[in-house]
Amino acid sequence: CRVSHDGPGACSPPGAAPGPSFRRDGRCALLPLARESYDARVSFYALALLSVIQGLAELLPVSSSAHVVVAEKLLGLDPSSPPMTFLLVMLHTGTTFAVILYFWPRWKARLSDARGRREAARAAAIATAATGVVGLALKHVIEHVFLRGAAHQEIETLFSNLPLIAAALAAAGLLTLWAGARPAGARELDGRDAALIGAVQGLCLPFRGFSRSGATISTALLRGISKSAAEDFSFALAVILTPPVVARETLRLLHASTAGGITWNTGLFAPGLAGMVLSFFAGLAALRWLSSWLESGRWRWFGWYCLAASGAVLVAASRLH
Repeated sequence: CRVSHDGPGACSPPGAAPGPSFRRDGRCALLPLARESYDARVSFYALALLSVIQGLAELLPVSSSAHVVVAEKLLGLDPSSPPMTFLLVMLHTGTTFAVILYFWPRWKARLSDARGRREAARAAAIATAATGVVGLALKHVIEHVFLRGAAHQEIETLFSNLPLIAAALAAAGLLTLWAGARPAGARELDGRDAALIGAVQGLCLPFRGFSRSGATISTALLRGISKSAAEDFSFALAVILTPPVVARETLRLLHASTAGGITWNTGLFAPGLAGMVLSFFAGLAALRWLSSWLESGRWRWFGWYCLAASGAVLVAASRLH
């Protein structure tokens, strides 16, 4: 691959017509993408690849964001840029709709009586509050302590850090293996369980690779909660969490646009909507897979996968350095 003379970041293979690239360092992306600078238009093949990866991995305990970030790196994209984080949120939205469609019959059965609705609302409120407290506290510490003095003092700058992603994948894998080795429980969750699960979910937010579904379901299993209740509650929390995350990334995108980082005439929403549809269907397939493995006692297999993925990410980090 050689740098062409069509402008900064443009590149093409020898003998081929010059093609554009998303990269700003003169190196060529693995797939032809949009023009240089923060442009959200990606090729259809790149968008389809990211959507399927997100849809499959989001609803499995293997960290979709880690897989998507590595894929974006290999494609020459900047995972921490506002358009890319917004695209990831749109893909998350697609899988959220898949969760609602898949779990609605089970949730409806749990909410069939007044007592069930009260208990579910109380547990969801406790867990969401714990997530907010832990997540916001972590965000403050990371941005004002660890990123103090950095050029971009935003937690999103961590999203493209491959060694950190590898460490988070390893941590998620060990937690999943621990939960998979414990005997299955049979009880429903209470307020203390909800608070702990919510706090663990808050720990997952800043770290790509620390699977939200894997960590919350594993925490519930370690508390002796039944597999079905753990799965139902974990994905109910995911549905609650998605709207504020979408709102945050939308505001971040608006701020970047106002600051002159990007423009709104770059086709930002069309790729996001297309990716959302693709991730929706991939998510439905992943949910059937997860439920089957969870109920059949193969939960720990996801842990082994996370450990292997951690090693693969470290290899990718060394090659992309």
